[in-house]
Amino acid sequence: MNILLTGAAGFVGSHAAERLLAEGHAVTGIDNFDPYYDPAIKRRNAEPALKAGGGADGQAAYRLVEGDFGDRALLDRLLSERTFDAVIHLAAQAGVRPSIEDPQKYIRVNLANLVVLLEAMRTHGLKRIVAASSSSVYGNVTPAPFSEDAACAQPQSPYGASKRAGEIMLGTYAQLHGFRAVVVRPFTVYGPRQRPDMAIAAFARKILLGEPITLFGDGSTARDYTYVSDIVDGLLGALACPVGFGIYNLGGDHPVSLADLVALLEKTVGKPAKINRQPIQAGDVEKTMADLTRSRKDLGYSPKVPLEEGLRRTVAWVREELAREGLRV
Repeated sequence: MNILLTGAAGFVGSHAAERLLAEGHAVTGIDNFDPYYDPAIKRRNAEPALKAGGGADGQAAYRLVEGDFGDRALLDRLLSERTFDAVIHLAAQAGVRPSIEDPQKYIRVNLANLVVLLEAMRTHGLKRIVAASSSSVYGNVTPAPFSEDAACAQPQSPYGASKRAGEIMLGTYAQLHGFRAVVVRPFTVYGPRQRPDMAIAAFARKILLGEPITLFGDGSTARDYTYVSDIVDGLLGALACPVGFGIYNLGGDHPVSLADLVALLEKTVGKPAKINRQPIQAGDVEKTMADLTRSRKDLGYSPKVPLEEGLRRTVAWVREELAREGLRV
């Protein structure tokens, strides 16, 4: 297949690009290298796929275009140059806590720009999309395990609300314009290349360097941590899914408390953590837990990497990053 991949240089996007190439697909990636975190990190993320795909040449299996998925002129050019079979839409304005400070930006990027993408697709006759939402849509009012049939009417943050609004818009395009739209809801993704603001990689780095980590709350909050390769498995399952419109959880199938996560990280790193405790923050969800019944049935999804193994791989990557920076641990 010929795939248009947004957010291609991000954490999940760069892993997805490599897997798609390995399975014989051609990929055109879009990324705007947003300075939410250091764009140099994203450029390093993109290097393996560029190498595997034969560089940035227009005839290569992989090309990476620097630009915004909300830029209609750019989309029109790309969709005119090639005939695409599907879009995998991973680009987003991420971050729960920053969304509380600037909710308008999250609505603009995660909803308004999504409509720009969908309209460009409609104009060019491309009606197949796999789009990443978030487990943040469930909020604190949904009973665990979280089912895709939950109303998701009260997300805890503007980020979660913007992703839920995007899901609804995708459903509208499926019904109104005949799109084949599959939405996936990833649960707390981790692994090599994890964003520097996300807990596991940030905690591992600080523990290795002997710096304190900040824990919000009493350690009882729990997350359904999901290794990045399992998320990519789910994306490819969604790409093959024949439904007209569907929403699917992609989780690790085993929620772990924050206290237990830190203990596992200490064991993996081989050093105790210095802990700075703070009150729980606005926007935080108490517990996430994915019901995978529908994903197993329709996507053939089954998470394979247990947390202990995923942490081992992630800590090894963090050590490599510290060595690259010239930091000794």
